[in-house]
Amino acid sequence: MEQTHRVALVTGATSGIGTEIARRLIADGLIVVVNGRSTERGQAMVQELGTGAHFIQEDLTDAQGPDRLVAAALEVAGRLDVLVNNAAVDHTGPLLDVPMNEIRRTFVTNTFAAIACLQAAGRAMRDLGNGGAIINITSRLASIGVPTMSIYSASKGAMLALTTAAAVELAPYDIRVNAVAPGMTRTPLYDEWLNSHPDPEATERRVANAIPLGRVASTADVAAAVSYLASPAAAYITGISLPVDGGYLAQ
Repeated sequence: MEQTHRVALVTGATSGIGTEIARRLIADGLIVVVNGRSTERGQAMVQELGTGAHFIQEDLTDAQGPDRLVAAALEVAGRLDVLVNNAAVDHTGPLLDVPMNEIRRTFVTNTFAAIACLQAAGRAMRDLGNGGAIINITSRLASIGVPTMSIYSASKGAMLALTTAAAVELAPYDIRVNAVAPGMTRTPLYDEWLNSHPDPEATERRVANAIPLGRVASTADVAAAVSYLASPAAAYITGISLPVDGGYLAQ
């Protein structure tokens, strides 16, 4: 394997936004290591993406999972240039009634595991001496309040704060740290949520009408933003949060 090829590691890559990010980075010419919990979905993805993709099954909520994942990525690909911190779980519930075990479970995946992945990848990039790009997938909900989404918002808000601090701290190693903050995005989870309503079409119209560009994001919209921040074209950009929300936060 030629070591001139840049290598990206995408967590939570076996569904939704993560899958499309992996596809886009492969199309950009990167070698992509995809991570997820499901070996079946991961192997199917690698088969679809071709020889430039590798799957590593790892549970990132395990204390040693992120370190094992990065070590395995280095073993199969030889280097690490990009981390896309995408793995996350959703959570909804009235704030005053959310049990502490649900809060912990949300933060373990969305915040603690993501921090551990950033640490492991950052150490690898520092030691390799080639710099790198770390992209945290956050959410519009890191910046706004929506009823029943407080715990999820807090878990993503922590990653937004970490992005700016990490960007400053890792800049001496030429490691850039940025965030991509998707708005409503058409994923299987979104479709499931939509179909839970009595009138899905009316709900979709209401959602789209609240967005200045008048539509819900596609996973390709989010992947395009990640592609840019991962590329040499963004070599002087660090510490930002790039909303991919059709103008929702601009209102």
